[in-house]
Amino acid sequence: MIEGSTLVSYPAGETGGRSTVVARVPVGEEHGTVVAETPFHPLDHTWPDQPADRGTIAGIAVTDCVTGAVADGEQRIHLGEDIPVRRGSSGWSWLVVHVTREPVPDGEVELAVDAEYRHALSTGHTACHLAALALNAALADRWRKEISADGLGNPDFDQTAIASSRILPGGSLDVYRLGKSLRRKGFVTEGLQESLPEITGKVCDTLKEWVAADAEVRIESPGRELTARRTWRCGLPEGEVTIPCGGTHLPSTSRLGAVTVSFELSQDGTELTMRTTAG
Repeated sequence: MIEGSTLVSYPAGETGGRSTVVARVPVGEEHGTVVAETPFHPLDHTWPDQPADRGTIAGIAVTDCVTGAVADGEQRIHLGEDIPVRRGSSGWSWLVVHVTREPVPDGEVELAVDAEYRHALSTGHTACHLAALALNAALADRWRKEISADGLGNPDFDQTAIASSRILPGGSLDVYRLGKSLRRKGFVTEGLQESLPEITGKVCDTLKEWVAADAEVRIESPGRELTARRTWRCGLPEGEVTIPCGGTHLPSTSRLGAVTVSFELSQDGTELTMRTTAG
């Protein structure tokens, strides 16, 4: 019986635990299992940037981990893109669904996340946020109009232009749209291709300083429910910055090691891709 949303421990960095099976749901030809509390980070269907954790439940390999939702008083569990309401809507319980090829036994089960893979994704996610902030600073002089600022006071190119973000083990891949909408907001695209080496150098220099600063990184959450609105907070030398984030992270910038970025501008100049690599 489902009584409320799944409680999650991954924001605190947990990779293991025990919990009780509370529901099951078919996932194609595989088996979906819901427990009361889990250390597994599921794929967020609304902004699928960080991949799902790997690991085991009751010793059985977890092939995928997805977000589910069930309306109060109902039994049907909706999965991923088939969820008919906005994430966190009232009157719904929000669930972490562990997908396995064979059924998980009833009762209390052991959950174990692949810690090495989690660490690699956490590295990529922390590096991704820092690279975005460094890119905002490097592009600050390319704005002719005022737009909303990031946590460090720079024009927030990242949030204004982002089309997609994908967290990778030890890095990330971010794609930005540079179309008419962005130019109307005041962003100057002329000469961007020629300026990419200089921009790359500025971003990498900033990242090097932030890694050396050993700034603390932490996740703040108002609750343990899956849909609690969590915040990434980092005390950089320029000031403390916050970003809404539901992913996992390293505890400090120094844990990243060297962080570098590379850029590629599409032939028609309408997309800029940033690849971030850490470790």
